[in-house]
Amino acid sequence: MKPAFIYSPKYRVDIGSHVFPIAKYDLVADRLIELGLASRSDLLDPPSPSREDLLAVHTLTYLEDLDELRWTERTCRSELPLTREIVDGFMLAAGGTILTCVEAMKRGAAVHIGGGLHHAFADHAEGFCYVNDVAVGIRGLQRTNAASHVLVVDCDLHQGNGTAHIFRHDPSVYTFSMHQENNYPLKEESDLDIGLADGTNDEEYLSRLNEVLPRLFDTHLPELVVYLAGADPYCGDQLGGLDLSIEGLRRRDELVLGESKVRGLPVAILLAGGYAWDTQDTVEIHINTCRTALDLFAAKPTVPGGESG
Repeated sequence: MKPAFIYSPKYRVDIGSHVFPIAKYDLVADRLIELGLASRSDLLDPPSPSREDLLAVHTLTYLEDLDELRWTERTCRSELPLTREIVDGFMLAAGGTILTCVEAMKRGAAVHIGGGLHHAFADHAEGFCYVNDVAVGIRGLQRTNAASHVLVVDCDLHQGNGTAHIFRHDPSVYTFSMHQENNYPLKEESDLDIGLADGTNDEEYLSRLNEVLPRLFDTHLPELVVYLAGADPYCGDQLGGLDLSIEGLRRRDELVLGESKVRGLPVAILLAGGYAWDTQDTVEIHINTCRTALDLFAAKPTVPGGESG
């Protein structure tokens, strides 16, 4: 088996003129096919999450605000318009992360061409996030007893504040965030936070990540890793102040996914943020993440004699 790719063209919703490159989802999917890394039939279409899925994370009052498109103290913290199309697209992305977690448990790895909306809290929106698909995906998996202990490795530029707050009293989910300290958002307390100085480069970033990863896995003993592979630590990102190269981000993916692979742990990969001045740079970073997952987790063909090729 090879890693699954989860994607829907419905993720490309109309957010108007915005720094968030909503077109990147389509661009990544199309590029995977152009490169021969996936066929159109390999892209799994996610189902919408059930009400039960959403209520496992979000409050009823907040969900009713989203249902009715009500601009309240709970929805107004969003930096996106509040429309039916946008809310439905974000709800669908939560279903996509549920499916990503399920497929990761079956295949060893799965990539969500979307997801990683880690700023949404249980009772309100924040940033570009209405629904915390990270938490919805984890809770969905836990409710079916497919995995009880989960490790979140959040390597987006921005701290996963919503995820940290949702799981703050839950020992079954260990949250780790490695982010630019002097940047959005107001910080919550993850189980482990590494706040990086402005201008942190490849060498320092990779050294600190490599140092902490074994401790993360040994401390929590997860049955699933949820990896937010944000493209926004890139030196050319509009919203960022770190100095990682495209190659440095590829090596970051190798560290996180390689640690999961050698320990025999399934990993659900969410693309999360990415706002490069040149959207093609963001697409290349996300494609490298997909390629690394395939290189590490795709089953090697069997050759005559019973040996792996």
